[in-house]
Amino acid sequence: MINKVQSFFEKQIFGVCAWWGEKLQLKSSRIRMFFIYLSFLTFGSPIFIYLIMAFILEHKEYFKLQKKKSVWDI
Repeated sequence: MINKVQSFFEKQIFGVCAWWGEKLQLKSSRIRMFFIYLSFLTFGSPIFIYLIMAFILEHKEYFKLQKKKSVWDI
């Protein structure tokens, strides 16, 4: 039951903490707790950072650096 709820929230809340967990090789629950505690200490400013990261993850194919083509690649 808990795994179903957790996977639901992972899909619904953009998966930012899971992505950071994979990159930093940490549990995503620790990263979530970090965001929660930091939000309380800084009066909610990490929420804006979280939303920016969610936007970037959602549109990451547009933010990837693309290899420039040379004249000879035509």
